[in-house]
Amino acid sequence: MSTVLKGSCLCHGIQYEVRSELGAIMQCHCQKCRKANGTAFATNAAIPTEAFVFLEGESLVGEYESTPGVFRTFCTRCASPLYSRRPSQPELLRLRIGTLDTQIERRPAMHIFAASKAEWDTIADDVPQYDERPA
Repeated sequence: MSTVLKGSCLCHGIQYEVRSELGAIMQCHCQKCRKANGTAFATNAAIPTEAFVFLEGESLVGEYESTPGVFRTFCTRCASPLYSRRPSQPELLRLRIGTLDTQIERRPAMHIFAASKAEWDTIADDVPQYDERPA
């Protein structure tokens, strides 16, 4: 049986499924992720674009181009961030895994952009840290 993960936004207006395994879980400490999530980092996992399926609420989806070529997708009702996408990589989405309703066992594989982390935050685990996104 294939993996199906369910998720939703805060108001449950948007409900979705991910019909694949998650890629490596990354905690991104860049300033844009901090601002977009209102916290010290965003926790993301790459998924195939075709594996993301809206079950409800697709009309509530909004997008913001935060950097040229990077679009952040969110619920226009409750502002929950859902994923980011890049037209230069149409095969991938970077899912905000905090919106998953299905429990997962996997843990973060890395901290990225750790060199630009918030000065008030302390990374207190033994997960590998990278100054930028590793190749």
